[in-house]
Formats: sequence, C-alpha cells, structure tokens
Amino acid sequence: MLRLMRTHPPEFSDLAERQQQIVTRAQLLAAGFDDMYLYRQTRRAVWQRVLPATYALVTGVLTDEQRRISAALYAGSEAQLTGLAALIWYGFRQSPRTDAVQLVVPHHARRKSAGHAVISRALALDARARTTPLYPVCSPARAVVDAARDLRQLRPVRAVVAEAIQRGYADLASLEEEIRRARRSRTALIRKAFSEVSQGARSAPEAELGECLAGSPVLSQLHWNPRLRDAGGAPLPTPDAYLPDAAVALEVDSQEYHFRPGDWTRTLDRHNELSRHGILVLHFTPAQIRRDPRRIRQTVQDAYESRRGLGVTLRLRIDPPHPPEPASR
Repeated sequence: MLRLMRTHPPEFSDLAERQQQIVTRAQLLAAGFDDMYLYRQTRRAVWQRVLPATYALVTGVLTDEQRRISAALYAGSEAQLTGLAALIWYGFRQSPRTDAVQLVVPHHARRKSAGHAVISRALALDARARTTPLYPVCSPARAVVDAARDLRQLRPVRAVVAEAIQRGYADLASLEEEIRRARRSRTALIRKAFSEVSQGARSAPEAELGECLAGSPVLSQLHWNPRLRDAGGAPLPTPDAYLPDAAVALEVDSQEYHFRPGDWTRTLDRHNELSRHGILVLHFTPAQIRRDPRRIRQTVQDAYESRRGLGVTLRLRIDPPHPPEPASR
C-alpha cells in the first residue's frame, strides 16, 4: 500500500482512503493500473477481489462497513442500502445479524445479486433515504419492511418492528405507508407484528404474551404500557400490561429486553410501589410464555376472576399514551 501511495496520484490514495480501501475496476484503471496488474496483485494475495469488478486493497476479513461499501460500489450509484444491513447501520439492537448486504435498485437496472451483495429491484426508490458520503440508506421504515419480507419467523419481525417504534426510528404512520407500498408481497408477518405494536406492545416478548392471552374468553382488553395515576393524580410505575377492572399488572421479565446492571433493584421497587396501591403484579419470563402459554393464560385468568371489579374501588386512572423519544443516527 505504501508503494501504491508513492507511485500513483494523491487523489487516488485519497479516494481509496475515503472508501476504506475498497475500489472498483474502473477506478483502478482510471488511476493507471491495467488488468494484468490487478490479476497479479490478487494472485499474490496482496489485494482481493470481493465482488465482480470490485477489489479490496487489503487482505483479511472485511469489516461490516467495507462490505457495505463494496456492495454499494458494485450495485451502482442509484442503489440504496436496505433490509437487515440498513437496520445494522442504524444501530438496531434486536436486528438479526447477517453477512449479506441488501440493496434496492431501480427496476430498469441490470445488476444481479453476487456474493454478499443481494440486489432487489423496485418501481420506486425510497424518497426518504438518507444520504451518506458513500451510499444512500433507506429510511428506517422502508428498511424494516424490506427486512421483514425476507424473514421467515415472526419473532425477529416482532423484535425489529417493536424496536423501530419504541426507540423512535419510525412511527406507525410511516411503517403503515411502507407496508401498503409492499402490498401483499410477503408481508403477512409484518402486518401481524404491526397490528400488535399498534395496540401498544413494545417488544417481541410482550407481543407473545398478548398472543398468549388473546384467545381468553374471560379477560377484558389489555392496556399495554399504560401511564397509571393513583386516586390523587400521582404517577405510578408503568407495567408492561394492565387489566384495569381487576387492577392486575403483567410484567415480562427479560434480561435481553429490560435488565441492565442495577435494574433488578428498580424492578423490585416498581413491583412494591404498584403493590402498595393495591395492584397485583404477575411476572413472567419470555421462556415461560413460549414454553407453556396455556398455563400463563390460566394464571392470568384466575387472578383476573378473583379480583374482578376491584380496579373500580381503587380509583386508579390511565393517561393517554405519549409518543416515544426519537433515536438518532
């Protein structure tokens, strides 16, 4: 690399630096290299060909960003990063990890998928895509829908949809717009997850609890993450779900979704504060909900029937929900 920087124009070295040592064949030829030199460098393992007509001027495993850059250079200037690769770029914590880099290109483009670059065509690109120095990134709403259309299980779809809303990456309106744009093409899972989040679920385990209780002939409507106040108007801790007429609160206790160092003490404090005001708090883990949903539903039903009507006497009230804080990238 040092020899390259000494014997070729500084502007090429600057270009390679900006692109994290990922360059195209066209850029190499424009800098004065020829195809035989490219062949020798890759044959000697000084460089590596990572995609058709796309090279890394370094050896070893590419970083996530180098994979994105190489895929974008291969796909062309009109390509937009989307799907799981875009969610990882935004910093989604619950997004499944993947080595593939999904990009959407105009319908007339001739690029095909190759290596880690997964190319899909669209009649319309994302008008809300974010511009970065090296490639455009689809809006979080578009990326969530594109990712969900390629996932085959409901749980990760629930996770990314809930995170998009809870962390303020997207709002319900933008997600709904993207789901309508996709029409019925592989959208059954995200339509279900969107419906659950629209009703207030903040995480995949909460949505699974809601699904577990949805078939109950006994329970009244659940309020998800309600803003509770006592009879004097003072705010109370927010449970994951609440049955107001029985004053029963439900909590999904998950290391992955709720606990950080010190959170166990805060969880106990929240439990005690709700209990002090006459609310029965039931705790379940995601594993329990998935392993034995019938027992979970029966437990909640029994608690509800034993306390039905008690919520009225406690004079607790539920405030209207407020929108989540937006996330930044």
